Amino acid sequence: MVRAALLPAVGEPLRLTEIVLPEPGPGKVRVKLAAAGVCHSDLSLTTGVLRPTTPVILGHEGAGTVVSVGEGVTGVRPGDPVVLNWAPACGRCHLCGLGEPWLCENQYAASVETYAALPDGTGLYPGLGAAAFAEETVVNENAVIPLPEGVPLTSAAVLGCAVLTGYGAVHNAARVRAGESVVVFGLGGVGLAVLQAARIAGAAPIIAVDVSPEKEELALRHGATAFVVADEQTPKAVRRLTDGNGADHAFECVGRGSTIRAAWSSTRRGGRTTVVGIGGKDDLVSFSALEVFHFARTLTACCYGNSDPVKDIPVLAEHVRAGRLDLEALITDRITLDGIPDAFLRMASGQGGRSLVVF
Repeated sequence: MVRAALLPAVGEPLRLTEIVLPEPGPGKVRVKLAAAGVCHSDLSLTTGVLRPTTPVILGHEGAGTVVSVGEGVTGVRPGDPVVLNWAPACGRCHLCGLGEPWLCENQYAASVETYAALPDGTGLYPGLGAAAFAEETVVNENAVIPLPEGVPLTSAAVLGCAVLTGYGAVHNAARVRAGESVVVFGLGGVGLAVLQAARIAGAAPIIAVDVSPEKEELALRHGATAFVVADEQTPKAVRRLTDGNGADHAFECVGRGSTIRAAWSSTRRGGRTTVVGIGGKDDLVSFSALEVFHFARTLTACCYGNSDPVKDIPVLAEHVRAGRLDLEALITDRITLDGIPDAFLRMASGQGGRSLVVF
């Protein structure tokens, strides 16, 4: 039996409980969690913006140590430190064949299959296939990535979502080049990772935008060269900071129609707006046909940083070892499992960066 945070149904509060984990079967790996990040996607699963199969153990951003492996597992062995990969690619579908594993048609297959149970036998589903809000979890072999040496196991948890998404948005999706200007809307864990990635890319200036004035110091520490408190005049403020042009690249890390619109309006003619946040299906964004033609901007989405975690996590680890990427700076709160509801409240109100459940 292991302790876990259970979501009984969408809209209900999380509750701590003990669950029964099976021994890993063929192709499965059991992991003892060292830490798990609290991501906005987890909050979206509780509110119904994303629809989980319930009852579910949430948490998808985590790192830990392999406890045991099932038959046929060759990539890891007991004792290995690993990062969870919540969206593993199958390598067989049409989109994987096109070289786009972040869009794999089967990446969420594990999330609709029971993986554990309550003591009374009720089956439980793993949130986004990982179920990291628990002391231990059981996942498919392709859902764990060996952690390279030189990266602390606890802080490595944020590699699994926030950093892969933020770094990938800059380097894989937008392909920011040295000297290009960047504006980042929303300074949660992903937005802060985007700031660090833009600094690594050599972008200048790097403008951070958030509704909370208290985040200015945090933004500057992560690589921003200017900070703007979000309001109706934000696009004008961004243009003033970019010689009247607007930013070469705007990154929307909130997932809200109004913020996407503001990011678009802050982008120069011919520039690129990259939507990183996940919004609701009824939250619409509109553009006139004339402005689409006139501004010639590119509006694109970015899913999981357009990343291949198997290839990208070793790259991120090298940035960590070289001191270019600061994982600890992303973590603003260290909590236990019972602190997750408060972390959701801080996230919803725009406070802090990444909360980290430390086991």
